[in-house]
Amino acid sequence: MVKIKIQINREIRMKTFPLLFCFVLVASPAFAQQSPPEIAFDSAPDFLKLPTGMNFGEVPGVAVNSKGHIFVFTRSNSAGGPAYAPAAAQLLEFDAHGFFQQEIGKGLYAWSEAHTVRIDKDDNIWAIDKGSDMVIKFNKNGRVTMVFGRRKEGAEDDTKPWGHPDPPLPPVDGLFRQPTDVAWDSDGNIYITDGYINSRVAKYDKNGDWVKSWGEKGTGPGQFRLPHAIVIDRNNNVYVADRSNRRVQVFDTDGKFLRMFTIDVPPTPGTHAVYGETPTGEKLTTLIGSPNSLCITPGPNQVLFVGELTFPGRLFKVSLDGKVLGVIGRSGRLLKQFSGIHQLACPSETEVFAAETSNWRVQKLVLH
Repeated sequence: MVKIKIQINREIRMKTFPLLFCFVLVASPAFAQQSPPEIAFDSAPDFLKLPTGMNFGEVPGVAVNSKGHIFVFTRSNSAGGPAYAPAAAQLLEFDAHGFFQQEIGKGLYAWSEAHTVRIDKDDNIWAIDKGSDMVIKFNKNGRVTMVFGRRKEGAEDDTKPWGHPDPPLPPVDGLFRQPTDVAWDSDGNIYITDGYINSRVAKYDKNGDWVKSWGEKGTGPGQFRLPHAIVIDRNNNVYVADRSNRRVQVFDTDGKFLRMFTIDVPPTPGTHAVYGETPTGEKLTTLIGSPNSLCITPGPNQVLFVGELTFPGRLFKVSLDGKVLGVIGRSGRLLKQFSGIHQLACPSETEVFAAETSNWRVQKLVLH
């Protein structure tokens, strides 16, 4: 098992020398000898059965409810739109055996660019749309019950994509700039990662009233460079996938920084990227273990599953204190290979659903 602990003094050095720090970890011969085991697994072929003639587009989102139904948020439904900025979001439900049930929110005003989907403890369905800057709560019957954020009005003269000034413009309470994910604590408070531009976590109470936010763009503890996924454990520790900083940060529910960890497992030699040149050297060090997706298992003995960026493209099983317990799969297009694990659902420690953007699919994985 690999366990990477970063103390506060190292966090300060990491803020100043992030790439050098990553390179030393990856390049160290002693480190390279501590490879975690590969976990044997199967992937069910063609598990999700779409209607005849229908296909997924990019699949950034997957979630599972208490009945085992699978919800897929896909960047489809864009064939009739323009090449630039088409609407690309459909929310589809499948039963526990993978048979298509229904499309939820067909033609919804919030649909612009699908990002993630989550199911809360009461089987409500939450969809996070990066393009419209909105988070939508549906009840279990697929009816909208709450909306968070607001999309830009199409009729306005200045309606255009968000810019990326550096430093970013100040965030606004209750509004988002490309949100990414949602999670809940044991009291029902709502946490939204916001996201590609605002670099913060927004907190609402269970009634949907604004509480606070924390975080800003940066590399120090409590700062983010793309908070891309969020989960909360049974003890109300909040885990945020700080993707571009290549780390997972852990907070309490008030936003107090507790600790962080990185995943530093070099890819198997000879592994190739699915598209583009295969990264090497310094570029590779910025990608290894970069957390693209998070899920956390239910029950008293929880573990995390962490999906890596498109390359090296692996899935990791990780303890809550940051120990890498095993590696699952590698980059590729074939069954049991991955490219762009954008969201994970893990109803148990041995069953994981992986939504892939680059491979346009969801794989159901059974771990041995």
